[in-house]
Amino acid sequence: MSSFDHSKYKPFQAIAKPDRRWPDQRIEAAPLWCSVDLRDGNQALIEPMTARQKSRLWDQLVKVGFKEIEVGFPSASSHDFNFVRELIENDRIPEDVTIQVLVQARQELIEKTFEALKGARRAVVHVYNSTSTVQREQVFGLDRQGIIDIAVNGAELVQACADKYPETEWVFEYSPESFTGTEIDFALEVVNAVTAVWQPTPEKPVIINLPATVEMSTPNVYADQIEWFCDNVARRDSLLISLHTHNDRGCGVAAAELGVMAGADRVEGTLMGNGERTGNMDVVTMAMNLYSQGVDPKLNLANMDEIIQTVKECTQLPVHPRHPWAGELVFTAFSGSHQDAIKKCLAQQEGRDHWDVAYLPIDPADIGRSYQEVIRINSQSGKGGIAYVLQRDYGYEIPRWLSVDFSGSVQAHAEESEAEVGPEAIFDLFQKTYLNGEGRWQLGNYTVSREDHVDKLQAELSREGVQQQITGTGNGVVASFVNAMEAFTGKQIVLVEYSEHALSQSADAEAVCYIQLNIEGDRYCGVGRSHDIVQASLDGILRAINKSADRDAEAAA
Repeated sequence: MSSFDHSKYKPFQAIAKPDRRWPDQRIEAAPLWCSVDLRDGNQALIEPMTARQKSRLWDQLVKVGFKEIEVGFPSASSHDFNFVRELIENDRIPEDVTIQVLVQARQELIEKTFEALKGARRAVVHVYNSTSTVQREQVFGLDRQGIIDIAVNGAELVQACADKYPETEWVFEYSPESFTGTEIDFALEVVNAVTAVWQPTPEKPVIINLPATVEMSTPNVYADQIEWFCDNVARRDSLLISLHTHNDRGCGVAAAELGVMAGADRVEGTLMGNGERTGNMDVVTMAMNLYSQGVDPKLNLANMDEIIQTVKECTQLPVHPRHPWAGELVFTAFSGSHQDAIKKCLAQQEGRDHWDVAYLPIDPADIGRSYQEVIRINSQSGKGGIAYVLQRDYGYEIPRWLSVDFSGSVQAHAEESEAEVGPEAIFDLFQKTYLNGEGRWQLGNYTVSREDHVDKLQAELSREGVQQQITGTGNGVVASFVNAMEAFTGKQIVLVEYSEHALSQSADAEAVCYIQLNIEGDRYCGVGRSHDIVQASLDGILRAINKSADRDAEAAA
């Protein structure tokens, strides 16, 4: 008998709320955002972030514009404790940014948390305990009063510890963890008991976070819960109602949006949605959803490629090519009818007050992207396209993003020649486009050294007999070279994509590296080929940079 049996699950019981108002609401202003990438996101990684990765992600979060950032669980992790201390002691927290830390409602953990925060200008202490029916009955073996006692005791301990450090501006936050799995009247009772201890005021509110720790229902049911809670909670004018949705049903963003419509003030989430199980609420998606509706998201997502690259390097997780707004293919049209419609709309866009282009909900340039159309050119045998020909006949396993970039060159060649583009012509064009040895600058000798886990590269560039010395640092040779070229060109350069493979199975096989860079908002691709994988990588980067320089020269001519 199959174990795939739906009858062992019972439907989620929605609350009765015939007076719901939220469906008629619109989101006309961004909520308060809190990034939990460094805590919730980090704890969900197979390999938690190193101190260097945490530091880089912190800088990115500040650059994006988050004003509240949860930086860890310092009472449970020495790494988190040390990271919090490093931020405070090295004065790395901007005046308008507040750090947040999480702690269970236990005395020794709360005391250690305040030790970690000593000297902070302003901090959110986020205390929680689980209130759900299943955990109350099966994990803790407590009745309702037992759970309330844990929450109240935690609130009193937080208040007492805060009083010992009056030099810091303290903000308190409480979460009835697994709020969606808690009877709504009991969640209300627990929260009211906690705020009775803290006695918030409109001038000094506390944050009440209502997490969908596990997404258990459709988003409209979550919105009903939020609206009911906002209508019935005590001291509502002294509370900031916060949401922390997960994505178990694939609706984390939708639940957060409807929750804001239902009265919530604040949203916690992560860049690209990394988090436990299927992930947290994706701040990039929700913020860009607001942006596309003419609402200022209060976050700067203009350099999306830089954000993606930072997240990928720090989490070691890929970003899906169809990820909303951020995926590599979201502004790419494969369909001929789509391409035709987009072309016609773009031709009429100039002079219009508002963006109105078929199939493109926003202008890709707003986030450092461009629209691309992809053509399909079959080989004479009709068994494949550009990538198929290059792999079958020449051993080049070009990645999808390079195929997208190269298709434009093939299309232009086909239109100019007015003839079928055969395998030899495709390969010749590929070499001319990406492997041409001629360029504005060529790479000469270079050396790499490492000190304190940081690589330092010194290299020589040459152009028409002129030599130039460059120096850069980074986490690896590639990052060091990109850093050096940023300083040399004076432009922001982001490594968007990197792929490599050997051209054969022999011991002395050549390696091929495929590179895509974002240079000042435009993407450029380059390819390197060498018996040395490092040399191939650096050649590919330099060829992409040379493409950018050639384009600048053409524009200036």
